Amino acid sequence: MDGVTEQPATGARTAEPLTQYVQRVSRRVRSFDARHPLVWDLHLTGFWVTAALIDYYGGGWLNVTRAPDSPHWLVLTLSLGLSAPLLWRRTHPRAVLLALTPFALVNAWTGITLQAVMLHLLVVFHIALRRPARSLWWAAALLTASAAVTAVRHPQGGGPDQDIVPVLMTFAVATAIGITVRTRRDHTETLEDRARRLEIERDQQARLAAAAERARIAREMHDIIGHNLSVITGLADGGKYAAAKSPERAAQALNAIATTSRQALGELRRLLDVLREEEHPEEAPGPQLAPQPGLTDLDQLVGGVRAAGLPVDLTVTGTPALSPGRQLTVYRVLQESLTNTLKHAGPGTTARIELSYEENGAVTATVTDTGRGGPAPGPDGRGLPGMRERTALYGGTLEAGPRPHPARGWRVHLSLPEESPQ
Repeated sequence: MDGVTEQPATGARTAEPLTQYVQRVSRRVRSFDARHPLVWDLHLTGFWVTAALIDYYGGGWLNVTRAPDSPHWLVLTLSLGLSAPLLWRRTHPRAVLLALTPFALVNAWTGITLQAVMLHLLVVFHIALRRPARSLWWAAALLTASAAVTAVRHPQGGGPDQDIVPVLMTFAVATAIGITVRTRRDHTETLEDRARRLEIERDQQARLAAAAERARIAREMHDIIGHNLSVITGLADGGKYAAAKSPERAAQALNAIATTSRQALGELRRLLDVLREEEHPEEAPGPQLAPQPGLTDLDQLVGGVRAAGLPVDLTVTGTPALSPGRQLTVYRVLQESLTNTLKHAGPGTTARIELSYEENGAVTATVTDTGRGGPAPGPDGRGLPGMRERTALYGGTLEAGPRPHPARGWRVHLSLPEESPQ
């Protein structure tokens, strides 16, 4: 922003106040010119036409002319012809140069040699600024031609070089200025385009990060709510059937429902507290957050599923040595598999979990059930896609599908490779 200085720690050089003021004024002038180009063209053309007329009416042309007896109407015509076409110098510089050339040749042939012929340099500047470089060759030829006519028709003591060399030198200066401004403009446009692309890329990265965060939250919400509601449903159904014959079992089911509900609410509160901390990092920290579930909570998970009426056999081989993220992935995959069994397997189903830890940090987990099986979740479901996404984060594989005939039920197999050293 204009006038904003960088902090000293950044090491950036701060512009002087005068430089900043000049830059602001320059930007405002360019902005006005971009919106109203004809206003600036009319003012500049009017200035040079006025200067040419003053040179004519004030007799200044007599100080440099080589033909003082030239008719005044011709001098006035040449003065206007060499200045008025400048109105279109920016939009059609080559056409303007061609329009000025006949007046310049007449000016050279007659020896009037008006100073207004130097306005060719403005057109040369705009050719160098806006047109291909090859246009400068014939522009130089046109200017040299008029200078050569003057040198031949009205020679001076210094020889032809006195008329031709100054024209070539001024042409080179005007061309150099035009190329310099053009290079500077192209460089600025390149920087602005790069800044715009970086801003767009930054916004895209922010949107992608937000989408990934929404997907992560959706997975966590699905795992928490889906599993706990499935357990609560199983407990409620069992308690309903046990209420008439065994009130004690019904009371146990209600206690289990209350415990599961409180556990689900606690996990949801932790998730929402994390979201609030991410949205307002400047606020004071809230209550201490419990860690995400891991493999140490696996017995509690299996116990809750058993309480909901699904017999589960758990077999563990090896000693776990996994990072918290990999532990959460294994836990969520097992939780989702058991939840799907509770939902879809039907009555009389049993489940089996085989969990194996390798010495190199790899882990495999297989969950099978003896239910009636069923079709894979649709594309809009978050269960199986969520498990695959979690597994892919650690380079693992997940297989899910009906068990091969003649066995009944469903099988989920998770395999995580050895964890790469950081």
